[in-house]
Amino acid sequence: MLKWLIVFILAAVAALLWRRATASTRRLPQPGEPAPAFDLPDQDGRNRALEEFRGKWLVLYFYPRDDTSGCTEQAAQFRDALIEFDRLNAMVVGVSVDDLRKHAAFRSKYRLPFSLLADVKGVTAARYGSLLDLLVVRFAKRNTFLIDPQGRIAKTYVKVNPSRNAHDVIADLKALVTA
Repeated sequence: MLKWLIVFILAAVAALLWRRATASTRRLPQPGEPAPAFDLPDQDGRNRALEEFRGKWLVLYFYPRDDTSGCTEQAAQFRDALIEFDRLNAMVVGVSVDDLRKHAAFRSKYRLPFSLLADVKGVTAARYGSLLDLLVVRFAKRNTFLIDPQGRIAKTYVKVNPSRNAHDVIADLKALVTA
């Protein structure tokens, strides 16, 4: 009897965690839709808002954690391709639920020349359908959004490969700019 009670409790907890995780994730914004607004502090404590990037392409990439292998590789790929993004009139901005202090250390350690936004409550990640919240653990999913100069979603990249993400975005951006 006790064995069945334990199994039932574990199943109930698992169902609750799954429900919370899926409830905290909204629908991904789709191409053609306005990009969800954001106003978040960067690694230096300066607030950065979507409106600030009007007139340029914006690569808004969500990543799980600072200074982890996949996140470091993804950030380094964007850093190393920044000259190409500049040529295409595009800005790169990373977002995770880590705090300002972690962002500042991560940015400095890897000499990242772009802003890292601190979405510690996960509100912006949720608006972009990119938050996984499991009660005790919350992190951003590895999704990227290409936002056009008018503030609309041009392309959505889901569950991206950290080593290919920057190159994939550049290829699509070149196609969109020359179209």
